Amino acid sequence: MGKIGNYIALGFLWLFSLQPFFILYLYSDLLYHFIRLIGYRRAVINENLRYAFPDKSKDELREIRLKFYRGFCDVMIETIKVQSMSEKQMRKRMVFNNMEYANQMANEGKDVVAIMGHYGCWEWIPSLALHSNHVACATYRPLKNEQFDNYMLKLRGRWGSLNFTMRDTMRELIKVRRQNKNFIIGLIADQSPDRNKIQYWTKFLNQNTAVLLGPEKMAKAFKAPVVFMKMSRIKRGYYQVDIIPLVEDSVSTNEFEITEMHLKCLEDIIRERPEDWLWSHKRWKYSEVREIQN
Repeated sequence: MGKIGNYIALGFLWLFSLQPFFILYLYSDLLYHFIRLIGYRRAVINENLRYAFPDKSKDELREIRLKFYRGFCDVMIETIKVQSMSEKQMRKRMVFNNMEYANQMANEGKDVVAIMGHYGCWEWIPSLALHSNHVACATYRPLKNEQFDNYMLKLRGRWGSLNFTMRDTMRELIKVRRQNKNFIIGLIADQSPDRNKIQYWTKFLNQNTAVLLGPEKMAKAFKAPVVFMKMSRIKRGYYQVDIIPLVEDSVSTNEFEITEMHLKCLEDIIRERPEDWLWSHKRWKYSEVREIQN
């Protein structure tokens, strides 16, 4: 798609986002039936679910997959809607619990590492900036398409958060500190590391899993407390995020301890409501032997 085509598509997305939620969810319902019909990434999803829940029947796994499709369609619609949502709408639809803890850390001059997964509507998490006494920051992986990369950056920065590439994150956070400001950095930690950067394997959802160590290393480098952001879908279009303190003195923890703690939190919420996790991504793509651990 050329630049002109990209700009036409982005203009369409803007006009699309201006419609009220109840209309947008009708489109989501149509999209759900379409991707169910074509079996969007069905093989990947089925394999992920089969390994994660070996004790569930085929009918139970199919039900999770269909519920995932429905929630996934809503997330796509809700992401597009961000560009035209008012602050009042976002505050009403996205509630953060226990922000007092994070803000107290800011008052004490401490940074915070906030860890989450691709769970619920993760693209609404940047609205944390509306509630935080910290400078709200996040990392991202640039898209290959420059126009759509800029589009996503505008969405994620809509409420005032700063967004850094994974490569530039540490340098940019040091700049924030040099301005005598403290940050809260949101990190999505359920992605698979690049094959040549795998440093640690653990058990996650019953499987041998390569995991990122960046959140733990960052917390120790900045002597930052660590929290887990537990996102829950209350009803369609309404979410809450519980700020769960994991570690306040990160430097004193053992190696991999923080990593195991936040993975355990993510695994717990996935088991509680599996359809809200992003099952369509190839989480275990570098597991040469995809062994189910007992």
